[in-house]
Amino acid sequence: MANVAVTEANELSSENRKRHPERRIERAPGGRIRTVYTDVPGLDPKALFRELEAAVDGEVRFDDGSRALYATDSSNYRQVPIGVVLPRTREAVVKTLEICRRHHAPILPRGGGTSLAGECCNTAVVIDFSKYLNRVLEIDPERHLARVEPGCILDHLRDEAAKYGLTFGPDPATHDHNTLGGMIGNDSGGVHAVMNGITVHNVYALEILTYEGLQLKVGPTDDEAFRSILRAGGRRAEIYRRLDELRRQYGDLIRQKYPEIPRRVSGYENLDQLLPEKDMNVARALVGTEGTCVIVLEATLNLIHNPPARVITIVGFPDIFQAADAVPNVLKYQPIGLEGFDETLIDRYKTKGLHTDDLKVLPQGKGWLLVEFGGENDDDAVAKAQKFVDSFKGSDGVDPKLIQDKDQQKRIWNVRDDSLGAESYVPNHPDTWPGWEDSAVSPDQLGDYLRELKTLFAKYGYDPVIYGHFAGGVVHCAIAFELYDEPGIERWREFLDEAAELVVRHDGSLSGEHGDGQARGALLEKMYGPDLVRAFREFKAIWDPQWLMNPGKVIDPYPITSNLRLGPSYHPRKLETYFTFPNEGGFERAAQRCVGVGKCRRHNSDGEVMCPSYLATHEEKYTTRGRARLLFEMLHGGPINNGWRSNAVEDALSLCLACKGCKSDCPVSVDMASYKAEFRAHHYAWRLRPRHAYAMGWIYWLAREASRMPRTANLLTQTPVLRGLAKAAGGIAQQRSIPRFAPEPFTDWFRRREAPRNGGRRVLLWPDTFNNYFRPATAIAATKILEELGFQVVIPDRPLCCGRPLYDWGWLGTAKRLWRQTMTVLGEEIRAGTPLIGLEPACLTSFKDELINFYPEDEIAKRLSEQSVFFSDFMDQHADGRTLQPDSHAKALVQIHCHQHAVIKDGGERRLLDRLNLDYDIMRSGCCGMAGAFGFSAKTYDVAMAAGERVLLPTVRSAEPETLILANGYSCREQIEQGAGKETLHVAELMARRLGL
Repeated sequence: MANVAVTEANELSSENRKRHPERRIERAPGGRIRTVYTDVPGLDPKALFRELEAAVDGEVRFDDGSRALYATDSSNYRQVPIGVVLPRTREAVVKTLEICRRHHAPILPRGGGTSLAGECCNTAVVIDFSKYLNRVLEIDPERHLARVEPGCILDHLRDEAAKYGLTFGPDPATHDHNTLGGMIGNDSGGVHAVMNGITVHNVYALEILTYEGLQLKVGPTDDEAFRSILRAGGRRAEIYRRLDELRRQYGDLIRQKYPEIPRRVSGYENLDQLLPEKDMNVARALVGTEGTCVIVLEATLNLIHNPPARVITIVGFPDIFQAADAVPNVLKYQPIGLEGFDETLIDRYKTKGLHTDDLKVLPQGKGWLLVEFGGENDDDAVAKAQKFVDSFKGSDGVDPKLIQDKDQQKRIWNVRDDSLGAESYVPNHPDTWPGWEDSAVSPDQLGDYLRELKTLFAKYGYDPVIYGHFAGGVVHCAIAFELYDEPGIERWREFLDEAAELVVRHDGSLSGEHGDGQARGALLEKMYGPDLVRAFREFKAIWDPQWLMNPGKVIDPYPITSNLRLGPSYHPRKLETYFTFPNEGGFERAAQRCVGVGKCRRHNSDGEVMCPSYLATHEEKYTTRGRARLLFEMLHGGPINNGWRSNAVEDALSLCLACKGCKSDCPVSVDMASYKAEFRAHHYAWRLRPRHAYAMGWIYWLAREASRMPRTANLLTQTPVLRGLAKAAGGIAQQRSIPRFAPEPFTDWFRRREAPRNGGRRVLLWPDTFNNYFRPATAIAATKILEELGFQVVIPDRPLCCGRPLYDWGWLGTAKRLWRQTMTVLGEEIRAGTPLIGLEPACLTSFKDELINFYPEDEIAKRLSEQSVFFSDFMDQHADGRTLQPDSHAKALVQIHCHQHAVIKDGGERRLLDRLNLDYDIMRSGCCGMAGAFGFSAKTYDVAMAAGERVLLPTVRSAEPETLILANGYSCREQIEQGAGKETLHVAELMARRLGL
């Protein structure tokens, strides 16, 4: 086996060392040579910060938390930046560069931070364009052009272009949160690049800024324009003259060595755009340079016709190789999208329990092609698809299926888009990583390449999922590289050499979409040869003579095995925790779970929940990814070195609504609500919490006491002067109304009533704190319905609580004691198998989630969890037609509680509403924003209302007066009633009304 130490030493050439004096070589324990990267020599970060903060119109963040937040991207690499700048204007970018130039500080322009090759992390000043410089500036429908700022999200452009029947061709799976600047940097493609090529083919012109401060508008340059530039003289003329010399010197070699394939995205892959036959298109030559040459200030992009009608076909093959072999023939039918995936992907989905229903639509096979056709109308698109499907008649072992249903099509695309989640953190399978996730060949070579690649995987003991943009010959896979120890890293490095040689033998590219960054930069010579790598180096020097634009990426790169986020040196100490984190393998593993894909950065929830605080603030630290990164940095050490006491981590978690949306919506199921609870349990150990933490966290005990004298309690909380004092004392926002305590708790009503005598099946109705003390009508309605169905309803014989309000502020020791009490009191019912029916989604979720997180091996806990069921699901299973009382005239808006969406799931709710014959709409609003204590707290009230005002509250306000507003969650009901002034109903109350109970 080749020694990776020698490889690293060779990669760190003398020229490389001269350009990067912050690098040094040292010998690690065991004799291995390791490359170490220190801070930029001679730089005074404090002085740089002061100057930037005083002069730049934007946010300048050099604090430890912000630096930790941007220390990594979606790759294997980690480098802590010098600081971060979020400019508000174009002029602020220019000013930032001017000041950094005086300090000789490196620059990293960054978009969505989802890069997989390490190009979005560096020891540099990071300029994040995504928060402010993110607009669509103009759509020119006549010329099919769009002008955008670099931080513009792709889907925002597509939404604006769609108004004119246009679209931007490339669309990676991250289309709802990636940025156009990032796509230009990486030369991205995606599913529909088959329509008009990858990003480079869709760039018309760029407005750029060089490290020296020169602003240029670049694009195609005909002979007359070229001569005019030279006549004008100056730095621009010098750049163009040197570009002309470069293309003359290397033109023939470029024509000879550049592979003619749809997805060549390695090195400075677009130098061929400088050739005369490509009109010396300088803008396109800069596409794919990964921020190592210039900063993009503005882009003018080509738009294409957007087929308004689309259908998909799925074709099953005996294996993935035969599916790949069929790609050239499939392309003859001119699809607008063509994806491939193998049985391993489907097996991983099944293992993780993801997309269970969606997978049922797949035809027989062990390898599949997902083929999309577009047309001017449905008949046109279907006719094209049917012609394609008919071409397989008589083919043995091939099973094609045409899918016209729009909802089913979306589900299938979700299966493809969530592939990263399928291949990451699979139970009983080693961790997978990027590193060779993006190779590409010509489509007519794809089948043969995959056969040899699979053989190479087997040689090294790897068994990755295979999928990708097969129309462009792109192969995606995350591989179980053993990055935790020296032998595993050596094996990974040796594999990369062989894999690079394999793809080059097939005239392919090291990368077909994700770029090279640090992951593949050192392999470029295998693909292009030393002379073209020299041309790359000269091209960078033309634009960046000081070598300070994203240094160490692509050209003269950091060694592949350096700057690893994990690696042999990462040994976080084993922590004593309250939760066991059985799905993650402990808190240490939970903190590294995020893979950085950034789905939590979407600006539209589109029916999902994650991540409400980011949707309201557009702050990176308030994403699931940002919080996960800070927790990882807390364990890693570096910028954050005070562990559980870190104020930077607490600040990021302070706006986490604990909605659990990430548990279901995140591709790798990061469970930030649980991580937050665990962190706060230690952060506030032996410390006082804020006032509102006690007011809401201890609501179970406070409500019990208030229920003894509800009139007195309501006098204190409802009388004008007293209620203001009560709110101030409890840290509650003055804009909020404190909910009234019911005159009689549900449990008192239940025990004093005359219960019907029936011998039906015994069920245990859980009297949660909220429906017991504040909204007993809900529990009363549920009781009457259950008894109408013939069930014998019982309740616990003493007050109990699941502890839901305690988790948010980390009172986990108290919560565990409450669970132990519950299991003791209900022990007989649990052993008898009595179903426990919950009415409050947040509380029922704790039986499914927190209980098992505390006691994963406890048989009583497991049985209690399994026997617990939400009211809607129980009704879906047991209600008959008489009980449902259909009413075809009723209309309703439905708000699904976050925890119901994430943990319980809303399938039973939807089926029940269908059977009730309601004309209903599920509001695509995501989290309501209340989230228990979060929406009542004075400190978080504004964010809570911003979350509610996104979709939910305006939708409810605009509803017709007769429209029913259904919401099962106590928090949702309070947010709607206080924020929109509309009455809400629990589904139990709706059913009781139907029955006249």
